[in-house]
Formats: sequence, C-alpha cells, structure tokens
Amino acid sequence: MSHTVAEIVIDTLQKAGAKRCYGIVGDTINHFIDAVRRSDVSWISVRHEEAGALAAGGEAYMTGELTLCAGTAGPGSLHFVNGIFESHRNGAPVVLVASNVDRPQVGLNFPQEVDQKKIYEQSSVFCEYISHPSQARRITAMAAQAALTQRGVAVIIVNGDMFTEKDADKLPWAVHRPAPVTTPAPAELSQLAAEIAHADKVTLLAGYGAREAHDEIVSLARKLNAPMVHTSRSKEFLEPSNPFNVGMPGILGNHAGMDAIEQCDLLLCLGTDFAWTQYYPEKARIVQVDCDPTHIGRRSPVHLGLVGDVGATINALLPLIEAKADKAHLDRALAQWEKDRAAYMEAAEESDPALIHPQFVAHRLDTLAHSDAIFTADGGSPMVWCLRHLTANGSRRFLISLLHGTMANAYPQAMGIAAAYPERQVIALCGDGGMTMLMGDLLTLKQEALPVKLLVFNNGSLGFVEMEQRVEGLLDSYTDLENPDFAALARTCGLFGERVENASQLDGAMQRWLGHDGPALLDVKVNRMELVMPPKVELGQVASTALFGVKAVLDGRSREVVSLLRDNFLR
Repeated sequence: MSHTVAEIVIDTLQKAGAKRCYGIVGDTINHFIDAVRRSDVSWISVRHEEAGALAAGGEAYMTGELTLCAGTAGPGSLHFVNGIFESHRNGAPVVLVASNVDRPQVGLNFPQEVDQKKIYEQSSVFCEYISHPSQARRITAMAAQAALTQRGVAVIIVNGDMFTEKDADKLPWAVHRPAPVTTPAPAELSQLAAEIAHADKVTLLAGYGAREAHDEIVSLARKLNAPMVHTSRSKEFLEPSNPFNVGMPGILGNHAGMDAIEQCDLLLCLGTDFAWTQYYPEKARIVQVDCDPTHIGRRSPVHLGLVGDVGATINALLPLIEAKADKAHLDRALAQWEKDRAAYMEAAEESDPALIHPQFVAHRLDTLAHSDAIFTADGGSPMVWCLRHLTANGSRRFLISLLHGTMANAYPQAMGIAAAYPERQVIALCGDGGMTMLMGDLLTLKQEALPVKLLVFNNGSLGFVEMEQRVEGLLDSYTDLENPDFAALARTCGLFGERVENASQLDGAMQRWLGHDGPALLDVKVNRMELVMPPKVELGQVASTALFGVKAVLDGRSREVVSLLRDNFLR
C-alpha cells in the first residue's frame, strides 16, 4: 500500500517517540498538518514560530525525547531560527520540518523561496532535503536518530508539493538509539593517577557532561578531599546531596567556587566546556575529561586530555589512586561557601517594603514553590537570581539560556515543558524585556490550556544591559522600557494576573499565583538599581562604576547614584 510523504514523515517521527508538534499552519505544510491531524501526534498552535521552537526545545530538553516543530515556506520557517539555535545549543532532540516552495518554482526567485539548508546547517546535527518520495522514511529516520543520539536539532526540508507524492514504502527504515560507554586507555588513566598523586590541592570542576555522574563525582571528591565546583548548567544535577559542592565559577558564580579553582594545584575538568578562559587558574595543572575529543583544550590549555564518559572514567580511576588525608584545601573552600550562602540570604532580606529587591522575590519563590517544580529563566538578570537563589534538591529541574544567551526564552520553553508535565509546577522567571519580546504567545497559554506560572521581574529596563553599560563607565542609554500593566494584560488574555508593588504583599500574591489552576502571571515591581555583582570585583570595575557615577551626577541623576551605591556596595 502506498502512503503520501506527509504520512510517512509523521508516522516515522511518531514511532521515534514524538508526541507534539509546534508551529503555525499554512500553505506549504497544509498536507503535513492534515497527516498530523490523523496521527497520534498533537499539534500545538503558537502565535510566533520562534516561541514554537523554544517550546519544542523546552519539552525535548526536559524529557530527552523527540519533539517536533513545523513551518511554512520562507518567513514561516525562518521565524523558527533563533528558537532553533537555542534548542540546538541546549542539546535538545528536536526535529524541524521546514517546507519550501513547490519544486517547479525552485531557483526562479519565487515569492517566499528560501534556501533552508544554508540557513539551518549551522544550527543542526542533520539538515537534508527529501528529494524523492522513496527517501521519505529513510531521511526522516536519519534525522530523528541524529537528533536523539547527537543531542541537537535535525532539519528535514520538504517542498510543499512533495508532501502529496506517494511511495510504496517497503523498506522498514527505523530509528536506533545506541548508548555506548567510553573510557580512556589504561595508559592514560595511569597518567591521570600520577597527576593526582603529585598534587597537594585538587579541585573538581564538573559540568553538564557529568550530569549522570553525581555519585561517582562525590566518591572521587571524598577520596581526594577535593572541593567540587559546578558550572551553571550542571547545578540541578551535581549540587544536591553533595557535601563537597562549593558553588559556581565565573561572573554568575561565588567566592568559594572561584577560590577553590584559583588556589588548587590540580584542576580536574570533568564533562565541562566552561567557556570563559579568564576564570581558569593561571598556575595549576589542568586535566580534562570529556566524551567529545574536539572539546579537549579548546577553552584553556590542558596538561592532559582524556576522552571518556565521566562516570565510567571515574570508576576506572578510583582503584588506581590513593586517598588524600589533608583536608585543609577542602575545609577552606567549604568555609567560604558557608559565607557565600549567608551573603545570599542577607541579600534576600527586605528592609524597605516599598523597594522590592529581585533577590528577595527569588528567595520567596524558592520557599513557596513545590519541591519538584521546574524553572525556566530569561537570559539577563532573571537567570542570575534563579541560579543564586533557587535551591536544587534533586527533584527540581532548571532550563536557562546559558549557551545561546537569548532574550524571551523563559516562558516559551515553559510552554513545552508544561505540555509534557501538566501535573508539575512549571515556573518561568521572566524579565520585562523578554516578556514583551514574545508577548503574543500569552494567548497560546490560554488557548492550549498550558498551566505555566509566569513571574515578571518588572524593573522598567533592560537591566543586564544597563549593568554592562555602567560597569564600562558609560551612561546607560536606551535601556528604558515603558511597560504595560502586565497583570491587567494577562487578565485580558484570559490568564490569572496580579501585580505587587510592596514587599508585604508578595507572599500572599505569590501563593494565589502558584495555587491558581491554570496559566497565571505575577507582575512584581522590583528595584531597578540592582547590579549583578560578580564574585570578584576588579579595581577596573569599581573605577568604571565610579566613572558612571560622575557622569550620572553631571547629567542630573544623583539620586540614582545614591541608590546604586546603597544597594550594591554599602549593603
């Protein structure tokens, strides 16, 4: 029996585990949409394709299973681009079905014709046309297998008229999901054991690639009396139930994490591709273990690079090394970590009810949210408050735009997560800039009955950009945002909406917001003068901020300077 290409594509993707497809219907994908309608795959209509790609990526990231999005020719498919980049960099197994104009019009500059392959090759693990009906199942299976096994986006490009073509579809092309385990060669493990034996102060820097090696890392840290520093992406996996955890490195990190790296004489980088070269130690020897050989030594020069899965590598290493008795390096890091956490708690206290600090909002959310809540956070300051003030307990999940660094990712990603986990609390920490960038999909939350809880940190500015300008000694320029009443807007769209302007109102409003049975938005007016302070404040940063102060005073903004100093340097 013959089947259309549209039927073959959706059948193959459904058999590969896909449950939902996000997008906007239209011309060149209408036959594909009809095949979706007749399948067990659910179609979720969004108001902007970028939101659809982010939602698909959010679902795929959290579930580890295939999720779909589909777009029409030209602008329809192109609107997916930023969301596809974000999802691909997160390692989310997404398949995008990107349609093109009918084949007789290709190469003639027909309206809406776009070379989709040139667009998407740089943000995918697989990108290919279905050029003949007999390729449909084979190409689709290859795309799904690449997305699932290489952890990224795969793109299938189909001309609109190709969807209606038929094929006998006799060969059973299917998706395979092998899960190999890799360890370094014995001689390389012996070299690593020798490096450890000669070191007095070892620090572990563990990343997303070590997300399944929590117990092995704890065992290694215990044997070496080594503090463990985790990257921001691995917080949820490696922070819980880990007595050796001392926080994060980099501008989003803390003193203990930075000190543990700076003061060691051997840094073991385990499954991390931490990008910021300036935060690696200058004097310590560095060993890197990663499953991807192309990652070895690309962020910082290393003395030894090993290719292997982190958990399996540690298990093979442990019998080869002697326990270290000296706890001074670990104790020093843990003592600083206690001070850092105390400082976070102090920053979360509110002394002026009329001036709500974003740290206080995040702290109250941490207290009131469910123990298995799933959080997303916009790029910018919301991701900082999420990473610093929300507790990872082993049940909570987090998705933050840490690799692509986009705006407006939080609540679209939360839409996909809520579709996959309707029984769990899914909370999006949104900046007011991010919220207004893709505000139209508030309607999707209502139409698709997605019970996402949106928390808007409303400071009337592009706050992270404002901070960047100020620490450069510049007057903050063009960062003002004239926002609507987000709570009233939410109610107009059919959502629960409430606004908070006084700290004393926050707990009650947050409880009503979290307890609402359906999508809900909480608009909190937070302090605009809050800087995201790095763990190490360099002299140049202080000088640049002081220069901003001089310029601001001369520009008639002395009240802002007083507020900036009070809230960030004098607390």
